[in-house]
Amino acid sequence: MLFNSIEFLLFLPIVLFGYFLIPVKQRWVWLLGASYFFYMSWEPVYALLIMLSSFITYMSGILIHRENAKKQYANYDSDLIRKRKKLWVFLSFFINLAILVYFKYYNFMVDSFLDLLNALGFSSIDIPFSQVLLPVGISFYTFQALSYTVDVYRGEIEAERHFGYYALFVSFFPQLVAGPIERSSHLLPQLRKEQKFNYERMKSGLVLMGWGFIKKVVIADRLAVVVNTVYGSPTEYTGVVLIVATLFFSFQIYCDFSAYSDIAIGVARIMGINLMKNFRTPYFSRSISEFWRRWHISLGGWFREYLYIPLGGSKVSLNRTYVNLTIVFLVSGLWHGANWTFIIWGALHAFFQISGKITKPIRVKICDKFSIKRDTSSYVAFQAIMTFLLVSFAWIFFRANSLADAMYIIRNLSLDGTSAFLKGEAFQLGLDMPDFILGAVSIVGLLLLDYRSTHSRLINKLQKENLPFRWFVYYGIIFTIIILGYYGGFDASNFIYFQF
Repeated sequence: MLFNSIEFLLFLPIVLFGYFLIPVKQRWVWLLGASYFFYMSWEPVYALLIMLSSFITYMSGILIHRENAKKQYANYDSDLIRKRKKLWVFLSFFINLAILVYFKYYNFMVDSFLDLLNALGFSSIDIPFSQVLLPVGISFYTFQALSYTVDVYRGEIEAERHFGYYALFVSFFPQLVAGPIERSSHLLPQLRKEQKFNYERMKSGLVLMGWGFIKKVVIADRLAVVVNTVYGSPTEYTGVVLIVATLFFSFQIYCDFSAYSDIAIGVARIMGINLMKNFRTPYFSRSISEFWRRWHISLGGWFREYLYIPLGGSKVSLNRTYVNLTIVFLVSGLWHGANWTFIIWGALHAFFQISGKITKPIRVKICDKFSIKRDTSSYVAFQAIMTFLLVSFAWIFFRANSLADAMYIIRNLSLDGTSAFLKGEAFQLGLDMPDFILGAVSIVGLLLLDYRSTHSRLINKLQKENLPFRWFVYYGIIFTIIILGYYGGFDASNFIYFQF
């Protein structure tokens, strides 16, 4: 069930009505049922995977809690307790990651292994490929469940004794399939808290959802037409067309993914549950490291807390820090997709960060030598533009269907064909002139809003405006979505991150 579907527009009011009507102590049953129904609308049998992941991580928390309880006895063996706790963490990670690897990476590993064998001259070996579909959102809910195991092991939270509430934490439908990836310490207590209907909170949530729908169906899905046309057959294009398609994808993926987060946060807000902010104007970052503090914040925080810091983080030698960064971004690339293109995408971001750290003293000296002020608007703009271009370059590997396509696009990036593009070729890429211009104008409008960081402030200010003006804005949002939304047929389009 997609957020941008008719089914969801029928599903959500029913869920909200039941949520506020049912007594607090039974609400978890209603929400848990709604969350599983939401997920089962894709493939019912895969709900068993969420249940299995929930049960395994729930039991790991209980077993770790029992080991901790043994410390009250005078003759407890601290070393034995520590070993057993590590065993439960290991088993939780091993089983969950084994499931994830099978469903998401088995075919990739087989394909890569067969390519290696062919290169070595063993072409007669045949290994069967898996025919199972990738369960939607498996990377998201697996990481969320695993973070709970680690948090209990570290003693940051108490083990949740109520399996129903814990299962709801793993499967909470607004953020189930594409995040934000929530920490148990943040979401679990909110699921128990009594929430009464609040009109102001509902308005704020609905406006945020409306903004998310605008980013999805007005901007992202419109830009996707050009991106899919060019990246679907890149060898048919050269020059400026490839540049435009790449830039369009930069904004398509931003609008698409942040739209899902906005809608998820808005839905949860109506119920009185606060989900973490997942994006913070990432394309105005002044460095790649800053970009990752603003883009997919929940995933970046997960890798920092559960991989980068355990590896030693930056509290080790400089070379080891660079190794840690490389490992994190290679894993991040692999997390996003079972393809070498994603691994290269992650490697590029590691290279950008490491080279940025290495060259920082040199860049500072150059600025000092030529009296370049680093706090001026022009220098800040220069840094933001360069960071955006590096990010957009890396997006080529993220979006390309193969390494061969990515390399072709990179080799043929140029301003050749600009004149023909401006004279009409731009309108032969799947969008007619009005739609293409609307897409370009939407990007400009989005950047202006991001530059001023006005999204949240505008929503808060709207709540204080007079009733006629508020409803004028509300209807404006609705009509913008209906009239300017790019639907391209009768079926709602998927969100990009559903495939991860």
